Amino acid sequence: MIIGLYPGSFDPVTLGHLDIISRSSKIVDRLIVGVLLNSSKTALFSMPERVKMIKELTVSYENVSVRSFDGLTVDYAHECGASVIMRGLRAVTDFEYELQLAQTNKVMAPDIETVFLTTNLKYSYLSSSTVKEIASFGGDVHAFVPALVEERLKEKFASRSAR
Repeated sequence: MIIGLYPGSFDPVTLGHLDIISRSSKIVDRLIVGVLLNSSKTALFSMPERVKMIKELTVSYENVSVRSFDGLTVDYAHECGASVIMRGLRAVTDFEYELQLAQTNKVMAPDIETVFLTTNLKYSYLSSSTVKEIASFGGDVHAFVPALVEERLKEKFASRSAR
């Protein structure tokens, strides 16, 4: 059985992320979406909020589970029995960073492979940071995130402006 890990901060999860989840779930027997606690970033959504959103959005995928983790991705991959790390690539700049990460991971964990999936062209420009910025100014993000995430973004920014 091939277990794949798709790690990320997913703050928030976008249509691009969901595309990678969908495609990855067809490549591996079991896919774990690992929601990373990234201490170098200040998250808009809490870890439980991000995990809950992704679980709700992937409920129809029988071979996908969602978990949170912190620490090194390769350590977490070993912990959950994953032999493949799935990564999405939007542009050449992503490739340079992701290649460096994959090569470092290969030195630390030679038994784990990294698989790169190029993003669907319609999501090639999309990032969580851009979505958050647009939403923070009350912009329309429906073309970038599922309706559930759009609603949670509106709630989050409405509660912040009420303070």
